[in-house]
Parts: sequence; structure tokens; C-alpha cells
Amino acid sequence: MKPADLCLGLVGPVPPPNGGMAMQTRQLAALLAADGIHVQQVATNAPCRPRWVSRVPLLRALFRLVPYLFAVWRLTHRVDVIHLMANSGWSWQLYAAPVLWIAWLRKTPVIVNYRGGEAQAYFQRSFSRVWPSLQKAALVVVPSAYLEAVFAGFGQTVRVIPNIVDRSVFKPQHGARENNCYTLVITRNLEAIYGIETALKALARVRETTRAVQLRIAGSGPQEVYLRRLAQSLGLEQAVRFEGRLEREAVVALYADADAMLNPSLVDNMPNSIIEALSCAVPVISTDVGGVPHIVANEETALLVPPQNPERLADAILRLRNDSALQQRLRANGIARVEQYTWDSVRHQWLDAYAQVIHRQRAAAP
Repeated sequence: MKPADLCLGLVGPVPPPNGGMAMQTRQLAALLAADGIHVQQVATNAPCRPRWVSRVPLLRALFRLVPYLFAVWRLTHRVDVIHLMANSGWSWQLYAAPVLWIAWLRKTPVIVNYRGGEAQAYFQRSFSRVWPSLQKAALVVVPSAYLEAVFAGFGQTVRVIPNIVDRSVFKPQHGARENNCYTLVITRNLEAIYGIETALKALARVRETTRAVQLRIAGSGPQEVYLRRLAQSLGLEQAVRFEGRLEREAVVALYADADAMLNPSLVDNMPNSIIEALSCAVPVISTDVGGVPHIVANEETALLVPPQNPERLADAILRLRNDSALQQRLRANGIARVEQYTWDSVRHQWLDAYAQVIHRQRAAAP
């Protein structure tokens, strides 16, 4: 099947906010369209009207759900295959499962692109509720070997197709630095699972050795007030900058000013932030949780430390700061590593998946 002959339905979140799955959805839509594929999108997080509804979680879900389901119903009649971006928890029940049932009724094949580092815990609690809708998928795709192993533990065979990095955007910058202070960056939402509390405590320990270090945090979320108060209690008011939610171009500029990127997550799958940092030649220090060790190797493409361990994280920061040979090795190996996440490397994997499920659906038709 030629790309121009394919009409694809892409269902998933879109920015804002700039979460990992939303950014992958937007990027995938643009790349597929550039290849000549007819892409029709349905957003799982479309703006609510009236706007005050968006501030009430239950009402927000209800006000989104009815028009969303109607849009999905119409979509199934217009496309050859649906690419469904899916996650755990209520996101699965409200936005993924209904797509699978509607598409099954309408005889439109669905590829479930399952994401989320909390899949193991979610399946342990709720797989009996996930399975009836999951079995309606023509194919399940995950972005990491970590999630492949999680699904295998529940008797499910899936295909691995990695996340995509746009190297025309995320690339090494060679301009003048904003300052000479050793700069750490975090580009994750301000949520408990991302362990930013640990990074603040580690920074306080680092500053016992050197004051010439700062942390810039790009993101927003429910922990912002708590994290600001924690930074103040640790005496970090002048050393931490909360940048808020940044657009992609501003994130690239942030990486250009960074000496290292921190990823102190408690759980994780295949964080875009790590891939983007590597692509920008920024050394990465991350916890060794979830799918992270499947992306980077300790001492080769990143430094890995245990989660919730400020002492080990602080030691890694100081070691990287003081070892220029280590910095250069991580930068060079990181650039080489991200080649497998470029569109040139990933494109054919998605086109093969689409063609396979469409062929299977048509062969089974009476």
C-alpha cells in the first residue's frame, strides 16, 4: 500500500499540555502527513465549553466524552485504520476502551499504541477489566522492551516501535551560554511520580560542595506549590528556577543552556525527555526505573541511580561536573544512540503495521 492510498485515524491527546504522549501524537501526525498519508485526528483532550468546566475533573470528563464518542463514531466510517494512543487508569476506560468497541462494531481495525510507566501496577489491579476491550485490537504496539515484558507477563504478544525524536529540532546548539553556572535541567510535569522532590534534595547536597550550580525545572502540575515550598525550606530560592510549561522551541533553548538533564522518576516507560536531551548532546542522569535502562546504558549513554536516593543522585551530579572525559563520552554515545529514534528509522515500522492490519481486515471480510 502506498502512503497516498492510506487514510489513517489518529486518536490521542494533543498539546497543550506538552506531555509526552501529546507531543508524540502531534509529531506523528505531522510526519505521516508529510509522507502523503491522509491523517484525520480526534483529540482525547479537546477544550471544554464553557471554559469553567475544565476546572472540575468529573464535569470535564463528561463534557468531553459525549462529543468525543460521536467524533470517534464518525471517524470509523472515514478511515482504513485507527492508531489509538492509550494509557493506563481512567484514561483507558474513558478514552481507549470506547474506541475499540465502536471500531469493532464498525469493522474498522485499531492499532493500540499503549504507553505509560504504570502499566504493571494497573494491569495487576485491573487487567480483567482491560482485557475485554484490549482483545478487540488488531495489533498492540508499545514503545519499549520494558512494556513488551509487562504485556508478556499477562500473556499478551505485542510489537515494539519506539518513540520518535525530531532531530531537525532537537539537535546540539553551539551558541553562547546564558551563564557560567553549572546548569541542571528537568523537563517533566510537576507530579509525584517524576521524583522532582529527590532532585531538590540532591541539589541541596551538591551545594554543600559548590554553590556554582543551579536547577531549571520546565513543567507544570499539581506539585508546584509543594516543590516551591520545599526549595525554599532547603535554602534553594536562588538556585532553582521554575520555568513553567514551555513550548518545544523554548525546551530546545533550555537544553542549549544545560550541562546535564535530570530524570529522577519513580516510575517511567520511555520518556521523550531523555531522548530529546540525548539528541541535543546533553548528558543525562536518570533513575534506573521502568523502561529507562532499555533506552540508555549506565556509564555509556547516561548515569543511572536508584530512585528516591538524593545521596546517589548528588554524587552522580558532582562526578559528571568534575569529569570532562565522562561528559564527552556521554554526549557522543547519546548522539549515536538516538539515531534509532529518528523518523527515517521508525517510519517503515509504522507503515508496515498499518498495511498488515488493513490487509488482515480486508482478507477476513465476507
